[in-house]
Amino acid sequence: MTKNKQPQEQDEKVVELTGDLQRTRADFENYRKRVEQEKKQAMQSGEAKAILKLLPVIDTIERATQHIPNDIADNQWVQGVGGIVKQLEKQLDGLDLRRIDASEGTPFNPELHQAIQFDEDAKGETEVIAEVLQNGYTLHGAPIRHAMVKVTRK
Repeated sequence: MTKNKQPQEQDEKVVELTGDLQRTRADFENYRKRVEQEKKQAMQSGEAKAILKLLPVIDTIERATQHIPNDIADNQWVQGVGGIVKQLEKQLDGLDLRRIDASEGTPFNPELHQAIQFDEDAKGETEVIAEVLQNGYTLHGAPIRHAMVKVTRK
């Protein structure tokens, strides 16, 4: 009787150990996936923090290049600064940083735009952007800084 019982106990033990092994593998795979996701999120968070610190500098450079006096527009130094702006835009584009469309007449979208001013006297059914006060950006498709805009009705 002990001879029949022993193989049955061994089979039960094998089934039990196999189940434990499968659970351990599944737990490890879940752990690996979670660590990879956390690592990716940490990288994106660091990238976003660095870009947020650069955005005021980008804003200042853009304002400066938009107001170049005509009498010095052909100056090599001025053209060099313009080249820096283009190079900076190219590098930021490579990081998947995109400017939020907030041109005049664009429908107001509270998920992308922050209304700083609103024209209360305007008539119309649709809220649209009248003026951009500060550019906004998305990073990997998610807003990193909303566009500050003046809104009117159309």
